[in-house]
Amino acid sequence: MRASYDALVDLFENFENFLSRLSIYAGIPPTPALTNVLVKIIVELLSTLALATKQVKQGRFSEFVLVVTTVD
Repeated sequence: MRASYDALVDLFENFENFLSRLSIYAGIPPTPALTNVLVKIIVELLSTLALATKQVKQGRFSEFVLVVTTVD
């Protein structure tokens, strides 16, 4: 269980790092390419959070963490 918790902490730290960088990007005029990339990343971030929420509600959180942390 500790490994699952550590993996979750790592996942949220990565989210935090991305969101910190996102605040920097918000301060510059966006190009269409940058906007496209940022939207795709935010969609993936939200999809990951939705999947985590679903797995937690179903009691399969450990399985979720294993999948998220092993996918390249």
